[in-house]
Amino acid sequence: MSTKLFDLTGKVALVTGAVHGLGMAMAKGLGNAGATIVVNHHTEDSLKKAIEEYKSCGLNAHGYVFDVTDDKAVKDTITKIEAEVGPIDILVNNAGIIKRTPIVEMETEDFEQVIKVDLVGPFIVSKYVAKGMIERGGGKIINICSMMSELGRDTVSAYAAAKGGLKMLTQSMATEWAKFNIQTNGIGPGYFATSQTAPIRVDGHPFNEFIIKRTPAARWGEPEDLQGAAIFLASKASDFVNGHVVYVDGGILATIGKPANE
Repeated sequence: MSTKLFDLTGKVALVTGAVHGLGMAMAKGLGNAGATIVVNHHTEDSLKKAIEEYKSCGLNAHGYVFDVTDDKAVKDTITKIEAEVGPIDILVNNAGIIKRTPIVEMETEDFEQVIKVDLVGPFIVSKYVAKGMIERGGGKIINICSMMSELGRDTVSAYAAAKGGLKMLTQSMATEWAKFNIQTNGIGPGYFATSQTAPIRVDGHPFNEFIIKRTPAARWGEPEDLQGAAIFLASKASDFVNGHVVYVDGGILATIGKPANE
């Protein structure tokens, strides 16, 4: 099979919130496959540091400050990006937040904030990017979902509600836009080794032991493990793949888990 199927040379990829962690790993993967990278954040300092990191890796990267939940800012900035960098061929809706609070203790405004960033944000950004894709006759949209698109867990009700909704929004986008040669799919990361999970990945920590035992691959994912799925869904190789969520989880969703005595 020709590697040209996965070549992103000449493509422009907007990856929202990709200033660190998994978003940055996916953006680097797209950049290494040839794409010009555009990232956003709501603060200038974080964005500047991220662009410096991308450029230190030899990638062509551009940064724009805007909030994915601000309809007017998104609309205006998408227009600006396409004028200054080029038409957006690939959109990765990665920006998101999580608040870990039991349901009975969670303030309504906190619940609503998570829904707004994690679900309404992808709707707003996709709406404006898709208009250009429709006019040009194609594009790729990748929504970063979660295992919480399928499973519940204590203290993450808002996040799970948003990510479950994002899975269904992905299917609706695919249904509406497939006729315009736009493929809309999702990626659902499992548990990954990042700076945020470092405190609970130490030997002997109960959650670390739980994840290793719960995951058939018997390890945490590395951020680079997401790059293949991102490149596939952003490339010509996925031209007839639409409305799916690819779970990059080491097999967690495939199994009920091991018995306690194993």
